Amino acid sequence: MVELIAQGPEPHQRWRRSLPQDACITAGRSAGKWSVAWDEHISRLHFELCWNGQQLTLSKRPEASNPVYVRGKAIDQVQLEPGDHFVVGKTTFTVVQAEVNVSRNVVQPVTERSFSPDFLQTLPFRKPDQRIDVLSRLPAVVASDTNEHDLFVSLVNLLMEGVDRASAAALVSMSPVNGEISVLHWDASSEAIAEFTPSAKLIQRAVESGESIVHVWDANRDKGAAFTQVSEADWAFCTPVAGAQCRGWAIYITGKRTGGDSEPRTLRAEDFQDDLKFAELLAATLGGLRDVRRANRMNQFFSPVVVDAIAGQDPDAVLTPREAEVAVLFCDLRGFSQRSEQHADDLMGLLHRVSDAMGVMTHAILENGGVVGDFHGDAAMGFWGWPVNQEDAAQRACLAALDIRRQFAKASSQPGHPLADFRVGVGIAKGRAVAGKIGTTDQVKVTVFGPVVNLASRLEGMTKQIRAPILIDEQTAAEVRQSMDADQARLRRVAVVRPRGLANSLSICELLPPVEEFPELQQKDILAYESALDSLLERDWVRAFEYLHEVPPIDRVKDFLTVFIAQHRRTPPADWDGVIPLDG
Repeated sequence: MVELIAQGPEPHQRWRRSLPQDACITAGRSAGKWSVAWDEHISRLHFELCWNGQQLTLSKRPEASNPVYVRGKAIDQVQLEPGDHFVVGKTTFTVVQAEVNVSRNVVQPVTERSFSPDFLQTLPFRKPDQRIDVLSRLPAVVASDTNEHDLFVSLVNLLMEGVDRASAAALVSMSPVNGEISVLHWDASSEAIAEFTPSAKLIQRAVESGESIVHVWDANRDKGAAFTQVSEADWAFCTPVAGAQCRGWAIYITGKRTGGDSEPRTLRAEDFQDDLKFAELLAATLGGLRDVRRANRMNQFFSPVVVDAIAGQDPDAVLTPREAEVAVLFCDLRGFSQRSEQHADDLMGLLHRVSDAMGVMTHAILENGGVVGDFHGDAAMGFWGWPVNQEDAAQRACLAALDIRRQFAKASSQPGHPLADFRVGVGIAKGRAVAGKIGTTDQVKVTVFGPVVNLASRLEGMTKQIRAPILIDEQTAAEVRQSMDADQARLRRVAVVRPRGLANSLSICELLPPVEEFPELQQKDILAYESALDSLLERDWVRAFEYLHEVPPIDRVKDFLTVFIAQHRRTPPADWDGVIPLDG
């Protein structure tokens, strides 16, 4: 395995990555996983390395402003071998060939001792300034790394800084299923160290016991024997990482006696207490930060009831896309385009108002046990029924929609309120869909897709034409009728329509607040409208027109049917099938 090591002027400005075989990588100040962000002398894309399994070619890119130095000479292209290095700006790049092999054949250590987390917490640091400075950078490392490999690189760099006598440090993991041990990332204090062979036995004991374990070997052991080694190490210790998001992880650090005056002649387990305390603090902080970050990440998408239901489960398994019965809600903010023209001189102020409006939408989704699925411009999407099954998914979606309507209606009644001149349209549909975490390494989102999503979006769009704040499909309406009382929600059959571009017709209903919240439309008014709809379907358009006149003028939905009847002079076309075509 051929690797590239980048080392900047500061100890923490470092990474070690494996070069892919039969492929080229591009490195620079802004080059994804091959970025060297700490060096201003390196161009955004500065050089390429191509490794074909036998030959390594280094090429400077034409747009790179500063030279690439190999053996003191500026080059445009050169062949390299493991052990060679080159310099760009203030950063040294070294090509190394290294092997990682987890060893199960170990020499019995002279000393083996366990240290519990509680005991290590009672010990004082002998070099507190250095250790605390390193630990203080850990929260930023966990928060800023966008993928796990970058996190592993940064963590190992911190370990090498914090334990300065280490020959090598690694983050390792043990599978809870089969006990298989893997090295997530490792690094060494010297590029000359070409082999890393951690002890499977030491890792297994530490992870299973939940305690830090130290191994010290006899300096006069048989040199031909197999043991935990980095250049025939004299010692190693392993500290498990607690936390649901780091299950099976452990810190592994190993080294060799230097023979210096500051080092005791005979190594004892107690000589590593300071290093163990540092590793234990880093492990505990890492586990806590990962759990908190996971919770925060989940809370962005999931309601508390969903987070509680999936607590303790593997997030990757929970978020895996799968088919489910879901209720989908689309909510669009109306008036944004007009406001953006009117407030062109205060776009930041408008942005804050739009953010507040989107916050109303997402809060209603989460408060009613839903998942915030996506944002489309000035629209939000939420859904219910995944990652946990929710028999009342349709009811929850409807309650969220009514909450949104209620908040915007309240704002519109208060002159000067930031949301007073905004309105919303909401569409809800229920059916089968695929939901889960979808995306790439660079961008991931939790979302849902399938015909039901398109239908919910269509219904939201129809609210503009029909002038109803909330429209729902027939399946959602059927469930609302069976499970929700009139003091929670009311329904009105609106029409049978055929949206432009769709072959099938849709029976759509309006979701209305209880009469206490919306007294402008009484139950007799809803019955009058539905009687008009029945007459329309029975081709008695004159009677339908009469019924519509019984509906209060404040109702905008009745205008939809009234205009349609008037356009046809109150006479149904000979081929009319009861379906109203929608042009938009």
